[in-house]
Amino acid sequence: MTRELLPSGPEAPHPAPEPQGGDTAGGGSMPPSDVPPGRPGLWEGLAVHLRIGLLSFGGPAGQIALMQDEIVTRRGWVSAERFRRGLAVAMLLPGPEAQQLATFLGWCVHGRIGGLVAGLSFVLPGAALMIAIAWAAAEHGELPAVQALFAGLQPAVLVIVLLALLRLARGALPGWRHAAVAVAAFAALAVAGLSFPLVVGLAALAGLALPAPAAPEVAAAPGRGARRGLFAAAATLGAGAAVVLAAWLASRSLFGPEPQDALAGLFTSAALVTFGGAYAVLPYVAERAVTELGWLTGAQMLTGLALAEATPGPLILVNVYAGFFAGWPAGGWAGAGTAALACLYTFVPSLSMMLAAAPHVEAMQRAATARRALAGVSAAVVGVIANLALFLGTAALFPAGPADGPEPVRLALFLLLGAWGLWRRPPMLLMVAVGGLAGLGLHALGLV
Repeated sequence: MTRELLPSGPEAPHPAPEPQGGDTAGGGSMPPSDVPPGRPGLWEGLAVHLRIGLLSFGGPAGQIALMQDEIVTRRGWVSAERFRRGLAVAMLLPGPEAQQLATFLGWCVHGRIGGLVAGLSFVLPGAALMIAIAWAAAEHGELPAVQALFAGLQPAVLVIVLLALLRLARGALPGWRHAAVAVAAFAALAVAGLSFPLVVGLAALAGLALPAPAAPEVAAAPGRGARRGLFAAAATLGAGAAVVLAAWLASRSLFGPEPQDALAGLFTSAALVTFGGAYAVLPYVAERAVTELGWLTGAQMLTGLALAEATPGPLILVNVYAGFFAGWPAGGWAGAGTAALACLYTFVPSLSMMLAAAPHVEAMQRAATARRALAGVSAAVVGVIANLALFLGTAALFPAGPADGPEPVRLALFLLLGAWGLWRRPPMLLMVAVGGLAGLGLHALGLV
């Protein structure tokens, strides 16, 4: 995926010089000198990253392509090679890879403050929109027209998830051992009922027995300042943990232990095991938020995923939607508060991890053990997403429960959208829009 996104030919920016001296290993607040001499001001960088955050539709591939176009091709703020390195490390770290990459690109140009600005700019516009949408859905979700809209969105999202599963399986399962890890992960979740974090850990261990993916051609980083660099990385991670802890303690002291304890536990743990994108971690979030905590129904969770598909920002913003319903019984503003906390618990860990890792991208890419473990996790993610499809399919097609069989109209819409998706591969936003319009049309005809 990385090579397909990178520019080539005369439109590619002239590569900036590679870092010199010990800055990379030192991990200071400023990045290596891999940016053009006329570095943009912080306000200009903020404007560009807000533009990216507002236009980042289309899932990780579209979001990464947008960042490449804005930062690498148009402005030349970061070289194509450094972009490639940042993307590779973003895939190694837990959390949404597009947000990780945005943070890395901001760090490349303006240091830690730039990374913080870029990472927040990528997430906050979509998070604010998701809170507003969740509030509207909670207040007006019982209206027949709104229910019909959601009834059309749900089969569309199921198709999107299944198509994503097919694409991922082709790349993540190059051999029978990888396929065995995927099947084992599916069985562990769907049959044995193991928790998602445990499955991820076991998959990483299984990955040590898989062939290591080819190491990228990366020059060795200078050794000077390594101890100072590790101290700076630890301080960055500690600052992120302190923000999460402070938010939890403050909300707990103001509003009591519930749902504050569950919010912090669920979304922080999910943030630390989000390998393979939102589809991979969604079964874990749904199991806790729907089955154990009862914040929302499976159908509402599926609707939240559809709305996250149609709003800018990473797909894991569905956590904000689920977080809203944790506080909704106490009113809209309480829901907005729990949604904001869900956003903080979801994104602060990944933001701090990338800021800590940014000065060490070369060393991380050369680590064969990390690449093997990630190969195991990537294979397991195929089974995890298959389990997600099973969960979402039950909610979308069997609204009255599996014992009553599928609802014929929803099943027919799913089959039609699935055939269209396999035939034409429409953009994700178009699939969501067509599903929603189909639901409204079926409502007008009195079929839903």
